[in-house]
Amino acid sequence: MEISGKKVLVFGCGISGEAAAGLLSEQGAEVILYDGNEKLEKEEIRKKVPSDVRIVLGAFPEQFTENLDLMVISPGVPTDLPVVEKMRSKGIPIWGEIELAYRCAKGDVLAITGTNGKTTTTTLLGEIMKNWKESVFVVGNIGKPYTDIAQETSEDSVIVAEMSSFQLETVHSFRPKVSAILNITPDHLNRHHTMEAYIAAKERIAENQTSSDFCILNYEDDELRKFGERVNAEVLYFSSRRKLNRGVYLDGDLIVCGIDGCIPVCRTGELQILGVHNYENVMAAVAMAYVYGVPMEVIRKTLGEFRGVEHRIEFVAEKNGVAYYNDSKGTNPDAAIRGIRAMNRPTVLIGGGYDKDSSYDEWIQAFDGKVKKLVLLGATREKIADAAARAGFHDVVMADTLEEAFAKCVEYAQPGYAVLLSPACASWGMFKNYEERGDKFKELVDQL
Repeated sequence: MEISGKKVLVFGCGISGEAAAGLLSEQGAEVILYDGNEKLEKEEIRKKVPSDVRIVLGAFPEQFTENLDLMVISPGVPTDLPVVEKMRSKGIPIWGEIELAYRCAKGDVLAITGTNGKTTTTTLLGEIMKNWKESVFVVGNIGKPYTDIAQETSEDSVIVAEMSSFQLETVHSFRPKVSAILNITPDHLNRHHTMEAYIAAKERIAENQTSSDFCILNYEDDELRKFGERVNAEVLYFSSRRKLNRGVYLDGDLIVCGIDGCIPVCRTGELQILGVHNYENVMAAVAMAYVYGVPMEVIRKTLGEFRGVEHRIEFVAEKNGVAYYNDSKGTNPDAAIRGIRAMNRPTVLIGGGYDKDSSYDEWIQAFDGKVKKLVLLGATREKIADAAARAGFHDVVMADTLEEAFAKCVEYAQPGYAVLLSPACASWGMFKNYEERGDKFKELVDQL
């Protein structure tokens, strides 16, 4: 679609919506930026978008459905809203911000999705690419909108993109040169409603790929092994449990790239990040970089320098013999299980937050004697406490705020213990995002 001269409605005034409105304006479209939250400050939004963008807040004006050529919706906008359904019934194309950026940008895309590990893998792959090429952009769910940099790209650019299920729901022509799905476990079921719909959204990352592209999948994930049989791209696997005939795998403590022969990559002890889940993230990044053509010496050098991602099993400090870890990015039970497994000390755990219709039974079972006290807060605290009781875990206390929860952890933690913020829930309702939650935790540690 030629965008110039078209009338486009951008639905959602978050950073993705503002960036999309800016790109559309630069492309010569007539842009309306809309958000149903009438309490937003129009003057603040105006500072972030071009002057020719019309900003509308509050109730949705029905006249917007007339003479509209395109609707671009932000990831936070559910695709089954009545107004979105109405646009769809009228035959108005509905794109996400990713689809818009992809159509306007140049260069190759290396795209990563999965329930957990996306940010670590995307950040690591971005660092590998930056150590090899000049024009590299790291975008997507990681915090930098793809539309923000679309105009800066060239044919030589590499775009490393973290893709959420929300973003992948609204792609149409999006086609990465290399894609990866790290794992699939239940998450965001309040948005997708069924596990089947959630899986289908994740799998869209590869739907336009051809035999000249690559798709990297986790061999130890049953759903992804089945998906690998249906993908048009060339499929390669990574595994933390077995040697693969062709792929990247963990052999004892050695990561091996077995794509063209058997090339030793590094020992896990040489990495600065903890846990088998992180070794899987490393293997996925290695596979993606290698098939794209990055020399192994560049990959190895980057792996040795990589210090991990803020808010993901991040060591904050040791105070009075107690180690404090910030895993605020553990926003679902599966991610939080990985946080627990990475601990090598008796642990006092902070959990709870916004309810995404998750089940917490497996998370509680993963405590496995390591968790000595569970401090709960947020909307899910009673639900999690019930799951703990069913599993026979009764060392549970409640808190109303993160400050109160932290104070209880300081009280209970003995020298040689760890205090871990790994909530298994989103931060919404108490914090703007998981970053704000993690920053507050680190601030409390610093004050000890």
